[in-house]
Amino acid sequence: MARMLELVLSLSVLMSMIFSSTAQSCKSYALSSNKTFRACNDLPYLNSYLHWNYDSSSNKLQIAYRHTGITSSRWVAWAINPTSTGMAGSQALVAYQQTDGTMRAYTSPISSYQTSLQEGKLSFDVSDLSATLANNEIIIFATIGLSNTSTTVNHVWQDGAVSGNATQVHATSGANVQSMGTLNLLSGESSSTGGNDRIRKRNIHGVLNAVSWGILMPIGALIARYLKAFKSADPAWFYLHVGCQSIAYIVGVAGWGTGLKLGSESASIQYDAHRTIGIILFCLGTLQVFALLVRPKPDHKYRSYWNIYHHLVGYSVIVLSIINIFKGFSILNPDKKWKNAYIGVIAALAFNAVWLEGYTWYLVVKRKRSEIAGKMPHGMNGSNGVNGFGARQRQGV
Repeated sequence: MARMLELVLSLSVLMSMIFSSTAQSCKSYALSSNKTFRACNDLPYLNSYLHWNYDSSSNKLQIAYRHTGITSSRWVAWAINPTSTGMAGSQALVAYQQTDGTMRAYTSPISSYQTSLQEGKLSFDVSDLSATLANNEIIIFATIGLSNTSTTVNHVWQDGAVSGNATQVHATSGANVQSMGTLNLLSGESSSTGGNDRIRKRNIHGVLNAVSWGILMPIGALIARYLKAFKSADPAWFYLHVGCQSIAYIVGVAGWGTGLKLGSESASIQYDAHRTIGIILFCLGTLQVFALLVRPKPDHKYRSYWNIYHHLVGYSVIVLSIINIFKGFSILNPDKKWKNAYIGVIAALAFNAVWLEGYTWYLVVKRKRSEIAGKMPHGMNGSNGVNGFGARQRQGV
């Protein structure tokens, strides 16, 4: 009986999943406006669907873009990008509900990633533009006159908040930066690899910089500061320090290069503080590398000045690196576990620095006391029955 009940429950769950997936498919959706479309596509992000009719003879594209799970305080947009796969350069159809309850649908050419979706004329003709909001679903209708004969288009879809009657900048993480791809108007084949490829590049950039500037650089500094306190570690500590910092610099330059590449591909995205700190880090890191070539000998009169410079620049690089990595976390907005993991690594390094600082000071003080004791004249410590003045103590009478 229990087995039968378990089987019935499993079948119920399976059937509900099947019906749910069917209900969410664009092919099973009937538009209430009595408009029919021969093709449709379930877009992979932001609960969105695209229905269309394409007339290859006239190059006319009739679309209905649906965005479900939306509220009246949100705007939605669907766009074609004639020149690229991203948002910049897109020619958008935008819709939202105004404060008086009416729907506004208009065109907006996108020239910047920080756009506020100003109304403007697109690079192609748009007619019959309208929008509806019902059951938490906005639908944009339009007829587009494509300007080229290609049957494959780059398209982007998006949503964001509305304040009053003003559209706000959309989120810059998660599904909002993956909602782009290509669409074949004849076959209906869709691809969203463009967004995923950009996310992958951004993740590579973040990992390279977090590992190099944010972890290896501090470890190299710990090696130089604390291992040299142990005589047995000399000169191994120096080669470990140079090796660790060299690897960190090489990997860091690779991470910096991926950042430049990302910036060149999206010139309209502005992360001024993150970019500026990154440039400063690269310059300071490069100075540290070249400073090794002019390092004075230990007994040189300028060696103390070089040490001050080396320590000041080195610690500045570490502090700026950690600051910039956290700025990168706020930009990428990854799962919290990655940020927490990095916080754990930095906390562990800080803990080791604290106890090593105390322990090395103990060793240094102990060593100096031993050296001072070794330099004292024979008998000063009262050994061999001689007091501190070199005379034997008198016997009691």
